Amino acid sequence: MTNLVIQPDGWAKAKGYANGVLTDDGLLFVGGQIGWNAEQVFESHDFIGQMEQTLKNIVAVVEQAGGAATDITRLTWYVIDKKEYVARQKEVGEVYRRVLGRHFPAMTMVVVAGLVEDDALIEIEATAALKAPVT
Repeated sequence: MTNLVIQPDGWAKAKGYANGVLTDDGLLFVGGQIGWNAEQVFESHDFIGQMEQTLKNIVAVVEQAGGAATDITRLTWYVIDKKEYVARQKEVGEVYRRVLGRHFPAMTMVVVAGLVEDDALIEIEATAALKAPVT
């Protein structure tokens, strides 16, 4: 089995991890994405702004691997503020649908004490099932 590292075009190099790994059988594992842009700069310090960028980052990795948002089968969310997440559910839903449409994969939410990047308010990892490449 050969694994292919997925790095979206124009993104700053990931340091010590892969943004995505695609297996021979078409499973794509997207490493935890946070709310920074392709240059690894936070444009928003707001939960909803970071959530939107995080979801866009996941879609960028999936598309770079040849897939689409509808190929995402699992999302694991890590948030540092449960109260804010719950209080902003309407906005969460609006942003989610704007980025991923009405595609709802299996999801898990985990509340954590903090994330590696101090400015990050959310991190989401994903799994997608892409068609296995023809060999």
